[in-house]
Amino acid sequence: MKKLLFAALFTLSFAFAQAQTAVKYEWKQMTAVESVVPGGLGRSRLITTDTKGEVVEIKLENFFSLVGINFGNIKENDRVLTESIQKMSDEGWELHTTTSGVYSSENTTGIFVTRYLFRRPKQ
Repeated sequence: MKKLLFAALFTLSFAFAQAQTAVKYEWKQMTAVESVVPGGLGRSRLITTDTKGEVVEIKLENFFSLVGINFGNIKENDRVLTESIQKMSDEGWELHTTTSGVYSSENTTGIFVTRYLFRRPKQ
């Protein structure tokens, strides 16, 4: 019985100590909006917003050009996204969550959206 009581008290004190030292984070959102519009007529952007509401937009290429899917544009977007994620990592941000989705109002047009949520311990 004493061992059980000791184990319970130890577990509760450990949980209490962890609650007292919980890490607080600051958050930053990055959203890639990539157009899926034939002929390259859409607009694509990488938008970053911080906790102060500051917004930075970087132009991305559209998935399509006049002749169809443009793999060079996709490659360029991948480069921009990778560089942006690397920069965030270098600044101490950890990629916490990634969510993606597609919206299309017709069969021929739409957008591909990916949201990247970063966090880092508050200083």
